[in-house]
Amino acid sequence: MDDTENANALSEWLRTEAPRRSSPERRGVGYLRLLTSAEDSQWGGWKAPECEVWAGVLNHADLDAVRQRFFEMPWREPNAVQLFVMDQEEGFFRLWMIRGAELRQFAPLVPSEDDEVFYRE
Repeated sequence: MDDTENANALSEWLRTEAPRRSSPERRGVGYLRLLTSAEDSQWGGWKAPECEVWAGVLNHADLDAVRQRFFEMPWREPNAVQLFVMDQEEGFFRLWMIRGAELRQFAPLVPSEDDEVFYRE
């Protein structure tokens, strides 16, 4: 919750400056919305969320650029922020987290249960 300003700034970058995958000269792919506000939370259960969750559906986003911008944001709590991304035609989210001086993926590279690779080195 200490990074609300950064989440807002990332959302504004997505709305106005983020490049599109097929035409990088076009800018703006969508925005993020806070899903866990105290007065408008639609989550199940009796307890109020103890974190902030922001979500958005991005249109033709250059996901490499989105991940890079996420990594470069001056997060106050970089080890606490998480980026979930599911690309068009994919069936599962990939989880990205900042660890040390790098952005690392913590999810299967492919959705097969037989694969041994669960994170990208």
